[in-house]
Amino acid sequence: MKIVIVGFGMAGARLADELSAMDADVTVVGAEIHSAYNRILLSSVLAGKHRPADISMSTRAKARVGVAAIAIDRAAQTVRLADGTLLPYDHLVLATGSQALVPPVPGLEHAFTFRTLDDCHRILEAAATAESALVLGGGLLGLEAARGLALRGLRVEVVHAVGHLMERQLDPAASRVLERTLEALHITVHLAAATTSARFPAMAGASATAGATATAGATAGAGAELTLADGRVLSADLLVVACGVRPDVALAKQAGLVVDRGIVVDERLRTSDRRISALGDCAQLGNEVGGLVAPAWEQARVIARQLSGAEPLAVYSPAAPVTRLKASGIDLAAMGSMQAAPHDEDLSFADPARGTYARLLIRDDRVAGAVMLGDNPSIGQVIQLFDRRATVPSDRRALLLGRAIGGGTPSTVDTPALMPDGATVCQCNSVSKGELVRCWREGAHGMEALVGATKATTGCGTCRDAVEGIVDWLVTAA
Repeated sequence: MKIVIVGFGMAGARLADELSAMDADVTVVGAEIHSAYNRILLSSVLAGKHRPADISMSTRAKARVGVAAIAIDRAAQTVRLADGTLLPYDHLVLATGSQALVPPVPGLEHAFTFRTLDDCHRILEAAATAESALVLGGGLLGLEAARGLALRGLRVEVVHAVGHLMERQLDPAASRVLERTLEALHITVHLAAATTSARFPAMAGASATAGATATAGATAGAGAELTLADGRVLSADLLVVACGVRPDVALAKQAGLVVDRGIVVDERLRTSDRRISALGDCAQLGNEVGGLVAPAWEQARVIARQLSGAEPLAVYSPAAPVTRLKASGIDLAAMGSMQAAPHDEDLSFADPARGTYARLLIRDDRVAGAVMLGDNPSIGQVIQLFDRRATVPSDRRALLLGRAIGGGTPSTVDTPALMPDGATVCQCNSVSKGELVRCWREGAHGMEALVGATKATTGCGTCRDAVEGIVDWLVTAA
């Protein structure tokens, strides 16, 4: 069976790797000139913590990079590439991902976006001679970009149209604590600040017309100005737009597949053409569109098992995601729904001066939702309880505050022996403690060997301390 994957991002690369390990005949096509890379860690590249080479993702599959797929002929079962190549397929998988969303505000078409490695390179080039930056967008991506630029020594201002930060994940109280944390990191936040126009003073005449590239505007050297609805004008040396993403469905539309916000798929991740599947940011199951790496990688596993014949009828069952903010000086986890029902336990604690906030929503003795911000050793245990739908300990205060009160809740990093084997250590790759222990016993001794065997830590990287703690425990117990 010839399998073609269109899209060489994190979802497409993982699927290609899974299929190659099963000796499938697979070709993956990517429009970017780069091989696959870990998009989650772009903010670390922006901050100077990683080099571009550090975030590359290897694959054993045949790969065509730097060439876009421009058309699908479903009757002939071929994909046409921009260079004229026709790729025949028995099964096609669309992993076209998403594109940066730029609000329809005059002038914003000239700003930087923050979505790809090339975007990152362009921002870094401008930041090398800049002293200040504006970031439009106070969601997850915008705050990661802001922190990365701040670590480069720039004065950063975040402009957000909504009344509190990360409104999809946080309640207003958590947002206020996060805002204070950002201010302590020399990032100024403007909330409920609608933008009416953007201007680049150096762009005069023809260069300022619609369609000029972001590079032309942002590297001209005279900076950027944002005009807000209340009349204020904010200025900086560069402007980054990080207002979210939208699924890239252009190729699916051209092929006549059913498309809503994303490419519509069923529980087996099949599109309206049963010979074409879709996964990752571009896929829509029910009313939900992706956006996080853990679901995309689980979808890759499901499709790989289908196409390899290992489990032809495998279905994808979405799990409630855990959102982590991965920025230096900020430790944030948000999960589940924070809409309390009449009989729920709604517990919270806030210490804005220390950048700490915790809120637990407990329903039928299980974590229905949680927000944990700051240095709280309970974060790991709360994630485990939520992920496994496990019964919450009777001492709710200890769970909420961690070690802030006597006894506290031991962290999974410090006490791996207390973790159940079924506890998920790496959320991105769904790797449990039991799987790490099994691979160790089968010969994967050491951190590098365990990462190679399980792929733990290769997503957002926030589980690295926990995995290292388990490795240390295994070495000591050997």
